[in-house]
This record gives sequence, C-alpha cells and structure tokens, in this order.
Amino acid sequence: MNLFQLIKSDYKKYKKYGVNFLGIVFFTQGFWAVFHYRIAHFIYSKIKWQPFRFLGLFISRINQKIIEITTGISIPASAKIGHSFYIGHFGGIIINAKAVIGDNCNISHGVTIGVSGRGEKRGVPVIGNEVYIGVNTVVSGKIVIGNGVLIGACSMVNTSVEDNAVVSGVPSVVISNKGSKGYI
Repeated sequence: MNLFQLIKSDYKKYKKYGVNFLGIVFFTQGFWAVFHYRIAHFIYSKIKWQPFRFLGLFISRINQKIIEITTGISIPASAKIGHSFYIGHFGGIIINAKAVIGDNCNISHGVTIGVSGRGEKRGVPVIGNEVYIGVNTVVSGKIVIGNGVLIGACSMVNTSVEDNAVVSGVPSVVISNKGSKGYI
C-alpha cells in the first residue's frame, strides 16, 4: 500500500467506530499520532536522497515530539505497522522503534511494546494481524504474537502466543482460543 492508501485505511478504521470526519481529524489523538507516523515512516523508508531525507527526518522528529507531548503516544518512524491501525484512547502508548505490528490491529491506552530479555532472547515483539491489545498491557521481548490474538487488560506478555489465543495476567497465560473476533 502507498502512503495515501494507508492513511485512508486508518481513517476508515476510525470511521468504523462511529466518529464523523471532523471528530476524527480534529479531536482524535490516536488518529493524529498514526497520521504523523505514516508520514514519518514514508520519509524514513522511501526517501533516499540524503539532503531531503535529512531535512524530512529532522522535521518529522520535531513533529513526533510535539505529538508525544500533546497525545502521550510515541510511535517512532522506524517501527513497522500494517494498515488499519487503531489507537482507541488517549495516552501512555510507547512503541519501540524496532517493533513490527501487523494489519488491522487495535491498541488501547497505557500499552508498551518494548525491548526485553537477555542474550539471544533480547529483542522486540513481532505482532501479527488482527491483534487487540488491552489497557495497560506490556508486550516485550523477542517474541511472536500470532494472528487474531486478544491480550487482556493489565497483562504482561513476555512469551510467544499462538494464533487466535486469548491471554491475560502477569505473566500472561492462555485462557481461551476464541481470539480477537468481535474486538477488532
């Protein structure tokens, strides 16, 4: 997908949850953060000519800091996020620069997707498609979160999760195999 298709898919995802155009563009902090991430990621990944790349990344880093301050959401330009990404609530969201998040995912407030582990196990999560991550959840380490996974609120996920699992707790355990259907 190109930049405009990605932004359009994000917009449609927000529209799905019943917000009108003005509400999405002017009052939805999650959409602001994702919109600015899309532009910064485009500059980071597509612009190779050094003067434009340097200037573009410099401006996008300043813009990212403004977005972090106003929304409480940190999404670095180097993170890889698929289409139809939805951030449901204001603030407290930290995504590591090396994180990979699949298509059609929802993230609630207070979520951290970060680095953890020691030695060969040190790394950042790879999150599959159609994953729902609940409020105040930490997903960290060199792990893989499968497709269709639902992660319950206030969970700590530091081990890989199979497709269509529902996990919850600290540390997280599989409590069901019903997946994220109905939450995305």
